[in-house]
Amino acid sequence: SHNENGWTGVKMGTARPLTFGPDEMAELKRIVLEADFDLTGGGAYEFVPDFRQRYIDDLTHGKRIARKLKVVVACGNGTAGAFAPQVLERIGCEVIPLDCELDHSFPRYNPNPEDLVMLHAIRDKVLESGADVGLGFDGDGDRCGVVDNEGSEIFADKIGVMLARDLSALHPNSVFVVDVKSTGLFAADPVLQANGARTDYWKTGHSYIKRRVAELGALAGFEKSGHFFFNPPLGRGYDDGLITALAVCEMLDRNPGISMAQLYRALPVTWGSPTMSPHCDDEVKYAVVERVVERFRTMQRDGLPIAGHKIANLVTVNGVRVVVEDGTWGLVRASSNKPELVVVVESPVSEARQRAMFEAVDRVLREHAEVGAYNQTI
Repeated sequence: SHNENGWTGVKMGTARPLTFGPDEMAELKRIVLEADFDLTGGGAYEFVPDFRQRYIDDLTHGKRIARKLKVVVACGNGTAGAFAPQVLERIGCEVIPLDCELDHSFPRYNPNPEDLVMLHAIRDKVLESGADVGLGFDGDGDRCGVVDNEGSEIFADKIGVMLARDLSALHPNSVFVVDVKSTGLFAADPVLQANGARTDYWKTGHSYIKRRVAELGALAGFEKSGHFFFNPPLGRGYDDGLITALAVCEMLDRNPGISMAQLYRALPVTWGSPTMSPHCDDEVKYAVVERVVERFRTMQRDGLPIAGHKIANLVTVNGVRVVVEDGTWGLVRASSNKPELVVVVESPVSEARQRAMFEAVDRVLREHAEVGAYNQTI
């Protein structure tokens, strides 16, 4: 918390008990604002002076780029505005601030780097200013979105591949963790293969990815939502959008004369879908996914093709990701927080193969009456 005297860190023991009801959040607010903590359970209170500056110093220690980068820093009036401009200026960037004033009413737009309104605002500022890259942070600053110098959004999983290429050249034989919604390039990219990189596809959800990164001692973890986790020497294992921003700037610094758009175009082309969600009631969605998993297992065992190709691999850590011989894949999993399934497809071959995989996956889903209409499709 912050007051006129500085930043305060609190380790709570047992706080005053809360009752679950409409006044719960008001009571929590009162406890925080009045510092009404019961610390008799072994907790402690510690005042941390100059917290903001110590955090910025820690992030930027030993980091300085030689390349003259002009960077749009978009914070959506969220928390990152208190830190991001100074952090990026400290490493040598020319910062073009966009909505960096803290304002809890978020007067401009939802501070979400996956939200089109925010992305379009970043795009417009990048094109207007001639910036090398646009970096957008969500409300609490743990995610970072990227817009290239031509004004195009680069989805988080493709940013992950670009960073993995860069980092695996510095740290050969690195291990990376990504969620099952992410591009197949993490496994198929020839640059990553040449650098000896290995990728573990794991459960969607930032807590799952963070835990898996720690378990495997991976160099980094990339979730398609934009939560990135960097282990030492790059970070401390948690998701911090500013560490991601620094990694992007350092990647550009190590590639002088090459623009962000050119780095993106250097990736192998894939045709990927957005997240598509057919309705499925909460009470039955997990059972439906279990039956779908078994259906694909049976097809693999019997050598039956899907979308015209035999199944090469099934990843079943979170629903089922069906990968066929030409690298085209389809994912079916249950949404963690909505009465929906989650369907994603991608092909490294063609848009036609992407559509063929979607149609094949959808045919399997239509075997189950509990699966309803999609929110969107390709």
